[in-house]
Amino acid sequence: MSLLIRNGRVIDPSQNIDKVCDIYIDKGKIDKISKKIKTPSGKNVKEIDAKNMIVCPGFVDVHVHLREPGYEYKETIKTGCMSAAAGGFTSIVCMPNTNPINDNASVTEYILLKARTEGIVNVFPIGAITREEKGEALADIGEMYEAGCVGISDDGVPVTNSNLMRRAMEYVKPFGIPLIIHAEDKYLSSDGVMNEGVVSTKLGLKGIPGASEEVMIARDIILSEITGAHIHICHVSTAGSVRLIRDAKKRGVKITAEAAPHHFTLTDEAVVDYNTNAKMNPPLRTQKDVKAIIKALKDDTIDAIATDHAPHSQDEKNVEFDLAPFGIVGLETALPLSLKLVEGGILSVSDMIKKLTIKPSEIVNIGRGTLKPGAIADVTIFDPEKEHEVCPEKFLSKGTNTPFSGWKLKGVVHKTIVSGKVVYSKN
Repeated sequence: MSLLIRNGRVIDPSQNIDKVCDIYIDKGKIDKISKKIKTPSGKNVKEIDAKNMIVCPGFVDVHVHLREPGYEYKETIKTGCMSAAAGGFTSIVCMPNTNPINDNASVTEYILLKARTEGIVNVFPIGAITREEKGEALADIGEMYEAGCVGISDDGVPVTNSNLMRRAMEYVKPFGIPLIIHAEDKYLSSDGVMNEGVVSTKLGLKGIPGASEEVMIARDIILSEITGAHIHICHVSTAGSVRLIRDAKKRGVKITAEAAPHHFTLTDEAVVDYNTNAKMNPPLRTQKDVKAIIKALKDDTIDAIATDHAPHSQDEKNVEFDLAPFGIVGLETALPLSLKLVEGGILSVSDMIKKLTIKPSEIVNIGRGTLKPGAIADVTIFDPEKEHEVCPEKFLSKGTNTPFSGWKLKGVVHKTIVSGKVVYSKN
């Protein structure tokens, strides 16, 4: 079946398009973008009226935890893909901290098989840098790349051995894939559970200093300069990190960065009631840090918006703050939280879409995030003005661990289309 999307405001930053027009999709690919496209005769064509809605390339999230294999009680590839589609994401990049860890081709192949048979959006795996994420020996990076990994990362267990990290950068450079870096000096963060500062002191909770993030970013910038490898900094959370990345870019370092909606929306004040749904790593920081991240999104120091979707069971989160795991879900709240930047005059809607589509696609080089004729027809249709209340019980993710429960936000996904097929519809 072909699709004809009519009357929408089509925004595609990859082509500098922002106009009301139609899109014709045939054989799973973008065929034509034009005003008042005639319905092709002799074809089975489904028409979608997108009046008063925005039609854009499908969103791409470069930082998602799907939990499978090993932690299916938190999330599965199937439910994670459903959650992604409900949030307007057509492509998600999944982290390797599963059980077993994705440190070899067999695990990569398992993830891709499950994604093909049970997923409804595109899934691109990230392989581990080191075996079992122990930071002792390099994983089978070449095999994972050949199996389909689009980057490597030890995610929440950063590589502390600087020489090993340098060797990893040298190893991946010929493949043209990034090292995706969770920047944290575990010795500095130690047993911290939230941002180190006034709020942590008041609550009697051990803090994680901003320096724990900044020290590792500084190290990896230096190693990137030595090797020429592409490094991508995950979930930037401090003003100091922004400064380091901005300076590195000016010097020509091959570095990209992402920010999560919770880090440009909330501060550590969200933890005041010991709300474990506001516990994540890196932690929520101060208003100064939030302002720095927002400015970095505006001036393109930070390239992309990524969710760091990290589902946990309610039993895991319903414990004392010190004992609760880090992480929140984010796929189904990313769009409305990002639209707050548009509402606040920080980003244009086109710039917001760029950071959710073509920029993240370019970071991992997956060839998505565009509506160019001939491109795979991954499309998101959303109503930027429709208001809704965040109800975690209605999430399609298994996880309900969000600090945004009860918030009233604008922005509702109407339809999500993957390879020309409608995989999610609000109606």
